[in-house]
Amino acid sequence: MLKDQPTSRARREANKLFKQVDTKKPVTDYVKAQQSFDQNRERLKAERLAREARSRGRPE
Repeated sequence: MLKDQPTSRARREANKLFKQVDTKKPVTDYVKAQQSFDQNRERLKAERLAREARSRGRPE
């Protein structure tokens, strides 16, 4: 029984060392497109708000 314990301990240590580090799912084309769309929408919103703030600051 003591003979099996170091083998299983060594096996557990080896499994920890060789465990896959990145467990995220690969990003699909759909998700990439959605992320790109969201980033672009946020950028355009910020530009629009900046334009509106500038135009309110000027007397017409």
